[in-house]
Amino acid sequence: MDTKEILRKFEETVSGYIRELDGVGLEQLLWKPAEDEWSLGQMHVHLINSAQYMHLRNVALCLAPSGNPAVSSTGKTKQGEEVFGAGSFPPDRVQVPPSPQYTPPQPEGKEQLVNGLRDMVRRMTEIEPMVAAAFDPVAQAISEPGKDTAFELVRNTVVHPRFGGLNALEWFQLIEMHYRHHLLQRKRLDDAWRAAHV
Repeated sequence: MDTKEILRKFEETVSGYIRELDGVGLEQLLWKPAEDEWSLGQMHVHLINSAQYMHLRNVALCLAPSGNPAVSSTGKTKQGEEVFGAGSFPPDRVQVPPSPQYTPPQPEGKEQLVNGLRDMVRRMTEIEPMVAAAFDPVAQAISEPGKDTAFELVRNTVVHPRFGGLNALEWFQLIEMHYRHHLLQRKRLDDAWRAAHV
C-alpha cells in the first residue's frame, strides 16, 4: 500500500471518529464499563498520544540521518510480519493492566479530542511526502549506500515492543492500522453504554 492510500484511509477513519463524537455527551465520553477498562474518552486520548509521542516520533527518527541510538536495522518479529502481512491487527482484544504509565487520562472534553484527532491528520499529511520520497522506487534506484540517502533511510528501523524493528513506512502504516483496530473497542463501548442505559 502506498503512503497516499494509507493517509486516505487514516483520514477516513479519523473523520468517522469525529462524526461519532458529535453524538456523544460528556457523561458517555467519561463512562467506563468497569473500573479496569477505559472510557471512550480515554480510548481517544490513547490514539492521539500514541500517534503523537510514539508512532510519528519513530517515523521521524527513521527518516533522520543515522546517529540516534534508537535507530537500528533490526527486523520485525514473527508477530510483526503477520500483522504487516495482513495489513491489520487481528480482531483480538488487547488488554493491558491499568498503570500510571499506560492508562490514558480522562479527556477534558470533546473539543480536546476533536482538536487532537485533527492535529494527527495534519501531522500525518505533513510527514507523508517525506515517507513517500524515502520509499520511492526511483529514489531507491539512484541512491548510493552509506550516504544517508533513500537507500539507507528505508533500512532504518526503531523497535516496537511487540512487532520488532519497523521502518518509517511501517510506523506510518501502523498509525492507520491502530486507529482502525480501535473501532472494535469503540463498538464494544457503545454497546456496553446502551446496555447499561436502557
